[in-house]
Amino acid sequence: MKKILYAIVATCFINANAFSQSVKTPAPSPTQTIKQDFALSAIELTYSRPNMKGRVVFGDLAPYGKLWRTGANAATRVSFGEDVQVGGVAVKAGTYVLYSIPNKDEWEIILNKGLNNWGIDGYKAEEDVARFKVKSFSLASPVETFTIQIANVMPSSADIQISWEKTMVSIPVVAEIDSKITKSIEVAMSIDNRPYFQAASYYFETGKDLNKALLWADKAIEQSPKAYWVVHLKAKIQAKSGNKVAAIETAKKSIELAKEANNMDYVALNEKLIASLK
Repeated sequence: MKKILYAIVATCFINANAFSQSVKTPAPSPTQTIKQDFALSAIELTYSRPNMKGRVVFGDLAPYGKLWRTGANAATRVSFGEDVQVGGVAVKAGTYVLYSIPNKDEWEIILNKGLNNWGIDGYKAEEDVARFKVKSFSLASPVETFTIQIANVMPSSADIQISWEKTMVSIPVVAEIDSKITKSIEVAMSIDNRPYFQAASYYFETGKDLNKALLWADKAIEQSPKAYWVVHLKAKIQAKSGNKVAAIETAKKSIELAKEANNMDYVALNEKLIASLK
């Protein structure tokens, strides 16, 4: 009788185990990975996203003044593809754990080397690579699901924004790219097949030497006389330099070339530029 009972129990256990292995349910705090091209590389974030579920978050679920994993499950990870400044602190390219200490009016943000930590377990202050404070802001509408996003992405700056409940903090990230790009332009200009268009574009966009940008635009047009987009760039450089008459004439030439290529988008861009100069 005992053997029969043991057999029944064993069968039930096996069946239950097999059932649990075959059924997949949604994770209560699903993981998200985001990657944003930034500066000359990228920023990547991996974190888990809990929901409020009617709970009080900051000051309760995430107590004020205490170390927090900045999400759920494993601690949030952030990777920088190049050397940056985060919150005004120099940080080398690499992957770090993003910890935080929430408070009512400001948060302390911590970047730490403890990549093998689970949550805050294993945290060691001596492994911190950056620690700084940022202000917290009140949101008009609640955010149900814990969210981290990379916003305000400019050529050399961006913000890592953390939002949950009715609180948001913004972590500034800055990369020094101008010297790197300027150096690469200098090197590229010393060899054959020089990237005149790219160099002229960068100097125009960043407001550097416009005379040099115009010279490079002319060189790029010599390389590709039918390139209406290069002619349009020259018109923009002339306009930015204050030479409206020349800019209008160059824009008209770009319109002719764009019509030949059946690119009405550039026709419209040039027409808009001409209208702004009259």
